Amino acid sequence: MSDEEVMQQLQGGVVQAFDIIVHRFKDRLHNFLYRYTNNNEDCEDLVQETFLRVYRSRFSYQPIAKLSTWIYTIALNLAKSMYKKKQRMHTFSIHADDSDSESRDFEIEDSTILQDEKLHLKNSVAELEKALMQLNDDFREVIVLRDIQELSYEEIADITGTAMGTVKSRINRARVQLQEIIGDYVKSETF
Repeated sequence: MSDEEVMQQLQGGVVQAFDIIVHRFKDRLHNFLYRYTNNNEDCEDLVQETFLRVYRSRFSYQPIAKLSTWIYTIALNLAKSMYKKKQRMHTFSIHADDSDSESRDFEIEDSTILQDEKLHLKNSVAELEKALMQLNDDFREVIVLRDIQELSYEEIADITGTAMGTVKSRINRARVQLQEIIGDYVKSETF
């Protein structure tokens, strides 16, 4: 059964259809939202909120668009809203005290290169995630949707509400920026 047919069943009152939708999309949504937010807690919250919105808004879905496009659009809008709220919030450390000369932030860095391939892969993924977070939101969302989620240009245009040419341009520019950022990492790894 296609995703759209499962959604039609949900709209028709078959509650089990929602379980099928969650099962089909939870990993993809988690992957997308983690790459977008780079924060596991935010990602988990956004995945749950996305499915809650899908269920609540199930009757507003029209099969003129793919169900995946509709769900990714909901997830992306929620992620953008979360970051707008976070930008307005101020955080401070309860451990840092400017008046206390003994108060210090301790950060231990290990500059040695380990030969373990798993660790190298983990470090490379971490560097890619850091590089993604350096991109502006417009670039990050399209590059994650295209290169990680492997969506088509048309789906990305629908999800972001952006013209096809703009989507292609943003993807190309994001790839160039990522190559520049990651290029520095690769150069430092091969001294």
